[in-house]
Amino acid sequence: MRIISFIACGLLFVLLSPVTPVMAHHGFAVEFDQNKPITLAGVVTKMEFMNPHIYFYVDVKSKDGKVTNWSFEGGPPNVLYRQGWRKDTVKPGDTVTVKGFRAKDGTNLASCTSVTFPDGREVSAGPKLGSSGGYGSGTNNSKK
Repeated sequence: MRIISFIACGLLFVLLSPVTPVMAHHGFAVEFDQNKPITLAGVVTKMEFMNPHIYFYVDVKSKDGKVTNWSFEGGPPNVLYRQGWRKDTVKPGDTVTVKGFRAKDGTNLASCTSVTFPDGREVSAGPKLGSSGGYGSGTNNSKK
């Protein structure tokens, strides 16, 4: 009887283990709206280069002068690092133009697809729609 209980517990553990990581991570479509692309320009206030995704924050000034802080979610740091990103690629004080997709809940959160600097340099920060979730196409493009 003891062996059967041990085998049953082991089998239950094996069957439920793969489910945990899947439930712990969200997909793009859960949080962001592919029908609401945005392009915003402003000054970076904070950068968080840590798992599971990078986040950076940008003060965006509206036409009436009101400043709103936006949060941008990028890809996983290990993926971005392999593409040339470093912790100081985007840093507080940088002026940037960010493209992405707005959060479904209407908050000032967006999934970032690219960041463009005043010198024309553009870095990819997440998958482009229609790219099968792949990162990297268009990373570190230089415009001359």
